[in-house]
Amino acid sequence: MDVSNPMSCVVPSAHGPVLAVLAGTTTPLTGRGISELSHPRVSQSRVARILRELTVAGLVERTSAGSASLFVLNREHLAAGAVEYLATLRQQLWARISEHAEAWSRPPVAVVIYGSAARGDGDTASDIDLLVVRPSAVDDDDPAWHNALTDLTSQVERWTGNPCEVLDRSEAELATMAAAGERLLMEIRRDGRAIVGSLATVPRPVAVA
Repeated sequence: MDVSNPMSCVVPSAHGPVLAVLAGTTTPLTGRGISELSHPRVSQSRVARILRELTVAGLVERTSAGSASLFVLNREHLAAGAVEYLATLRQQLWARISEHAEAWSRPPVAVVIYGSAARGDGDTASDIDLLVVRPSAVDDDDPAWHNALTDLTSQVERWTGNPCEVLDRSEAELATMAAAGERLLMEIRRDGRAIVGSLATVPRPVAVA
């Protein structure tokens, strides 16, 4: 899955970013506005052609506002539900990871996604990077814990097609990393998204002279 444009795994053309913008709002937008919001960026002329096609198909509704045209997703269209689901694939992934982790016999203190998947600037080859914070009562060699981590890694790879890399640390180990000035912690704090627990679980690294 292209972590910067998940819809592209089903809609690989420029239609995907345009549909993603329309699915993300109920506010009518101009073609220029859709172009500016699209990611990856789609030119205004290409957006205009796509909007004409989607309007003919009935998936997009066009209204006039003076000399401008405004466009909005027709949510009564049979295909609208599929478009809205595809536009939220990243959120669907977060939800699946959360549900998986919270079902463990001893759930993690936190699960934080970081790196390109969290920033949304990767591609189909990007890793899904997860920090999984181990409860203090669970040893680092606990078989049940490692089985759960292995299963989560396998499931994420099946859900996305992307490699999944898990950083397994306890809160005490994170504190040691922070004391050593590990820059990775700053990256996680800056870009990370907590899908279980809180991002505050990740300590700020100490500046090392």
